[in-house]
Amino acid sequence: MDLNFAASSYPPLALGFFGLGTGYLIYGPQELFGWPARDERVDRSTGIWGIWLPGFCQFVTGIILFIGLTWFNVFKEAPLYMAALAFTAYGIHWFAIGYNRWQRADPRPNAGMTVAFTVISVTGLLVFFIAGDWPVGLLFCGLALIYISDFFASIGVGLGERSLGFWHLLTGAWLMYLTFATAMNFAVHWHLPL
Repeated sequence: MDLNFAASSYPPLALGFFGLGTGYLIYGPQELFGWPARDERVDRSTGIWGIWLPGFCQFVTGIILFIGLTWFNVFKEAPLYMAALAFTAYGIHWFAIGYNRWQRADPRPNAGMTVAFTVISVTGLLVFFIAGDWPVGLLFCGLALIYISDFFASIGVGLGERSLGFWHLLTGAWLMYLTFATAMNFAVHWHLPL
């Protein structure tokens, strides 16, 4: 039995952009400015936010994209495969980041994770710039810089955490633009760069 569904023009990109951007805007001020100062209560709060906003929103987005691309063929654009990979992987990774923050776990093992996520980020950068989608390609530039900074933060280099906070805030602001542009383009047919 073949199931044929009409192609959808509405992949759930805004949800993934919003979740990740919110996570970056929560974590960034602490890393860059030391506000709020880390303690058990703050770590518990940022851990919960990390699990639910960037973690869950991206995971749901990635799974919907994968299912729409592979099972139901409702999404047709090939770069959405890269988006599905990134949203799913980054979502799962934020489950771990949030939980580790909540539990006040040692950040040094994150160094290996940062190498793998730098690879995904550079892959996404290439895919979206080659596809002519510079706004999302620019997002992946920010992601690559985040994971390079996170590597140094994980191994205890002093400026690593401040650099991580800077890239979190800058990339978080870009993600808020991507959220706005996606919602406005889909909902009221604006034509903002996306």
